[in-house]
Amino acid sequence: MNELIQRQFERIGARVVVRAPDGRRRAFGAAPVGLSGLALDVRRDRSGEYFDLAVDRLEIALQVIDLRPRDRHLLLMSRSLNDGAKDKFLCGHDERHWFVAAVPRGPASSVAGAMEALKPVAVQTEQSRRRVRRKHRNSRRNAAFVRQGEWFFVPVGDAIIPETTMLQDEPLRRGGGKAHWAEYVVRLGGEAVYVNRRCPNGLRPTEYGALLGRNPKARQWRWQVLRRDARVYAKGCIRHPDHQTIVLPGWHRVVLNRESEAPGMRQVAFLD
Repeated sequence: MNELIQRQFERIGARVVVRAPDGRRRAFGAAPVGLSGLALDVRRDRSGEYFDLAVDRLEIALQVIDLRPRDRHLLLMSRSLNDGAKDKFLCGHDERHWFVAAVPRGPASSVAGAMEALKPVAVQTEQSRRRVRRKHRNSRRNAAFVRQGEWFFVPVGDAIIPETTMLQDEPLRRGGGKAHWAEYVVRLGGEAVYVNRRCPNGLRPTEYGALLGRNPKARQWRWQVLRRDARVYAKGCIRHPDHQTIVLPGWHRVVLNRESEAPGMRQVAFLD
């Protein structure tokens, strides 16, 4: 089974290590995703990036259910040997690096279907409204959106955005990942939360107060006050070290992909 998985990853130009879980800490790459008995990660060694699949063969069976060598993507399915639950992971290459994304549970059975399932409702609605042709729906830029990594930017046309609340050089971040930096941002509504490296998903004011009550030294942990689940708009340059800079000439609504709805990504929050 390991050799078959390795050959399928090789067909998209990727290296993969399939191993038993050993509890070691990751040194490189993105945060691992997955459920009990399975963890997927992107790591790096002297030869470059590779996929690391830690799987308990007594709990999980793996199968590649779609493969797109030209696009350098494949869809991996895990099946629990205990209760039969199935989860899918899109593995592929985006601009400069390999990635793995947990796909929301549903009928997706192909790479194209997984990419569509990861799109937020606002993006799906806009591409239908603008009648984006199927062959263009997974491009990084079309009439309905511009995409950079996990973030989608949907044009809002003549909508009035209150520029009196505009901020400059603001981060767009989910959890503890690398921030995407937007030249101009307006945030409307949402919930104020206290964020730092130890609490990347944010603490509500009551949770923050309770923490300080238990540990007064926590006040020195370099907190930022951000807004969770705000309605966010951006324009200008959007920068990220792993992606090409994009330029938004007018205001666009900022929406995160639906990976947070997948069981393997339950702890991901919308933070900007």
